[in-house]
Amino acid sequence: MSQQEVHYEIFSRKGSKGGWTMFDVTSDRAGAIRLAEGLMADGQATGVKVVKETYNNETGDYLSLKIFEDGQNKSKTDAAAEDVPHALPCFKPDDLYSYHARATMARLLGEFLARQKLTVTELIHRADALEKFEATGTLYQHAIQKIAVAQAASTTTPVQQIIKSLNELATKAIARVYRDAKRGYFPAVKPGGFGALADKLADQADGDYVLNGAIARHLAPAKAWDEKLLMLLSLMAEAPPEGAGRTLLLSGVESLIAEILNGSAALHELIGESENLGAALGALVGLFLAKEIADNQTGLAVLARQFAADELPAARTAIASRIMAELKSVRRLCPASLVDELKTLRRIANKLVLGQGKYLSHEDLIAAFTLRSKRLVTHESVSEHLAEAAAPDDKLERLFLIEENIIGAENKRQLATFVSPLLASPAFEAHFLFAKTPVLTRLHRLAELQARAQRSGFQDNQRQDIAAALDRVASQAESRAKLLDSIEAKPVSTIEKTIAILRLSTGGVFTEGQLSLKARTIILRQIGQPGFLTGYVAHLSRGAEPCDAETATAELIQTLERIGITPETGLKTIAA
Repeated sequence: MSQQEVHYEIFSRKGSKGGWTMFDVTSDRAGAIRLAEGLMADGQATGVKVVKETYNNETGDYLSLKIFEDGQNKSKTDAAAEDVPHALPCFKPDDLYSYHARATMARLLGEFLARQKLTVTELIHRADALEKFEATGTLYQHAIQKIAVAQAASTTTPVQQIIKSLNELATKAIARVYRDAKRGYFPAVKPGGFGALADKLADQADGDYVLNGAIARHLAPAKAWDEKLLMLLSLMAEAPPEGAGRTLLLSGVESLIAEILNGSAALHELIGESENLGAALGALVGLFLAKEIADNQTGLAVLARQFAADELPAARTAIASRIMAELKSVRRLCPASLVDELKTLRRIANKLVLGQGKYLSHEDLIAAFTLRSKRLVTHESVSEHLAEAAAPDDKLERLFLIEENIIGAENKRQLATFVSPLLASPAFEAHFLFAKTPVLTRLHRLAELQARAQRSGFQDNQRQDIAAALDRVASQAESRAKLLDSIEAKPVSTIEKTIAILRLSTGGVFTEGQLSLKARTIILRQIGQPGFLTGYVAHLSRGAEPCDAETATAELIQTLERIGITPETGLKTIAA
């Protein structure tokens, strides 16, 4: 697999103040731009843009670059800052320690944090880590500029003024950490001492700042994410039995664990090498559902036991968010096979249904699987899947397989557009009309395909059209082979002819529609012949036990009902 995977996301907006909405995703750059231009030309949007997303397998992160934009609300801001989420304004150094500020820093500094194996909380509490960050120079300034542009979009303050203010704020915050580290404000705590420290700091105004600094110092020797996760989980056992100290320590530990789990690079290392995204996502789902992990000494195994006890809700929410993000991404679960992709998707869906609740809503699940389903019914994906099948009926079977494993009415409607041309193709008709295989085999196959179509989740009109097309081909195949005519023409009794056609009808050989109607018409004609019931009773009496007329009639009526002939019609037609 290549080190980088690229796709293009098409966004649209309606109205000068409308938000951006993802319209489609494709791997074709030119096609993405054409689609965006078409949305503008058709008046479906007042603004469009195409964003190139480059996925790095080593870091697990995406690099975004806007390559096209059009519309009356075209932004004049720097393209690199266009996609940065709006950041909440910060006025004092303490504001940089808020949840929203830390989340913004995690997005902007993800690559640096992954390379240094740091969480945001560790970065903003460790002087040595901040020194490395400042040494990057351009990365530091680029982050400041991105936040400034995002803030300027919702205010009248000039960008340069915001950059200046943010620089001053960041400088003060960094200087504070340098000063506190130099004067030993963050205590060096040995294992077993964090509970007492939390109790001591619980009533102090900057207690969480000092405790997080002490935890960050404690984690500094850790060289791997698993080691760091185990160290954090071990601190939970040191929490005081109750009180503010317990709350302070547990909330600090959980925040750090959640930051680790929110990082794609950390998760990649914790899970280990996986065959593909499907396998990695399966492991994440197992963790989210608190399934026991084989190696019970790893950080994830200990974490799973905490989840089983319904502890660490923020960490579990972070896992749920990562699962949703991966499901919504364009990366294939099983790039080598769409069949494996569909099976994996269904397996994950069946498991996640069990976990929906306070950490994962039903609506979020439906939205994620609908979006992933949309990407499975693109022309590129479906054509690639069908190309692997040689016979037309196998191609149709593959389309039914996709339908069974996707959700969303619009997605199924889109998939049905591949079915109709296949059924109308000369290759499909030739396969069933002129093949050397026995006509009974061909008719049975068509009946099977029709049954699958009738069970499918296609729209009613599409389902009916597919069933009718299959019946039409089956009728032509039967007519060319003169199957029913040859049975009627055989020099045998009416009873034997009727039983032969009944066996074919109940054996799944005839499609519903014109073909089954033709078979029913012949059967009604045969059972209406004089002396039919007498002959039928005699035929049944050849067995081990004799049969009377009442029993024979009941059995026949039951069989007729199975093939679509009502009891009333049957009783009225049977001739004694």
